[in-house]
Amino acid sequence: MEASWGSFNAERGWYVSVQQPEEAEAEELSPLLSNELHRQRSPGVSFGLSVFNLMNAIMGSGILGLAYVLANTGVFGFSFLLLTVALLASYSVHLLLSMCIQTAVTSYEDLGLFAFGLPGKLVVAGTIIIQNIGAMSSYLLIIKTELPAAIAEFLTGDYSRYWYLDGQTLLIIICVGIVFPLALLPKIGFLGYTSSLSFFFMMFFALVSAYALPTMAFSFLCHTSILPIYCELQSPSKKRMQNVTNTAIALSFLIYFISALFGYLTFYDKVESELLKGYSKYLSHDVVVMTVKLCILFAVLLTVPLIHFPARKAVTMMFFSNFPFSWIRHFLITLALNIIIVLLAIYVPDIRNVFGVVGASTSTCLIFIFPGLFYLKLSREDFLSWKKLGAFVLLIFGILVGNFSLALIIFDWINK
Repeated sequence: MEASWGSFNAERGWYVSVQQPEEAEAEELSPLLSNELHRQRSPGVSFGLSVFNLMNAIMGSGILGLAYVLANTGVFGFSFLLLTVALLASYSVHLLLSMCIQTAVTSYEDLGLFAFGLPGKLVVAGTIIIQNIGAMSSYLLIIKTELPAAIAEFLTGDYSRYWYLDGQTLLIIICVGIVFPLALLPKIGFLGYTSSLSFFFMMFFALVSAYALPTMAFSFLCHTSILPIYCELQSPSKKRMQNVTNTAIALSFLIYFISALFGYLTFYDKVESELLKGYSKYLSHDVVVMTVKLCILFAVLLTVPLIHFPARKAVTMMFFSNFPFSWIRHFLITLALNIIIVLLAIYVPDIRNVFGVVGASTSTCLIFIFPGLFYLKLSREDFLSWKKLGAFVLLIFGILVGNFSLALIIFDWINK
């Protein structure tokens, strides 16, 4: 039987039931709990904005590597793999939401706590931190590499010495002026409007653009943002959040497939591991291409603040779960994350390294291994039930994909 929905304070891990507000009000509430109860009575984030936020979490720089995957696997192989990963990602979200209902928490980290105690919580939090830092740094790496080239294509003459064509300078300015202020917002729902812009930019890229499983796993990872979005959803329920997820994954699948197919048909065997490099190399002064490059870079940029939320929450729950919320700590953690990802973006030379390692390890854990493992541990259903068998398949699939992909990446590094 499903438990009643309630709100969860991400900073402290408190669960507040909304079915018994009178009892909650009868007790002496702390300021944080009072604020949380007031937030729960607010209208919440609409279905549409929640879909845009989740799509923004899904569609980041992964879209730039899928044409390369298609070129190496073929159209039919690519279609089968992409559909398989999309369906498994949707099913793993279904398991996560089921466990949240059963345990009455809405935190990935606390699911690890319920399943395996404090070690489980620390492992999940650490995995989320590593994955999100890897993802954000890969997005900023694209900004640093491609934005100066995109700006230069609009200019004539030699402007190579100017600051606005220096990747590192632009990266720092963008992080200080855009990423950091957006990442400081108190609620993830506030980013719904910027996420909608990101979606339309991605669609524009898919229509104009004329390591397989790790890249796909990286491309469909939204699980660290699922539960924060769930908390702020208007009229929250498991079914409504599952509909948000299914809609976001279906639309993302469509855009991924179109962009990968058209990107491949544009360059064929000359597809680069990062698609924008191909446009810079072969279509450097096409006005439409120059415009779409700026759009895709802006869309990638708007994904970074969204990923800050689960990363910051994981850091908070790992080190400060017993402390009340503090704006000073909120600010300092966000600043520290910003500094780390900027440094990684400056010094990581090849985006495929980030895609491969992060996708093969932390992404497969968060999408496949943890949801399957936690459900097997927490659910009281018979092992032969469909859900438990599905969770077992998800777990085995994640272990095989993660280990096989990491082995291939290491073998490739040794050969080089």
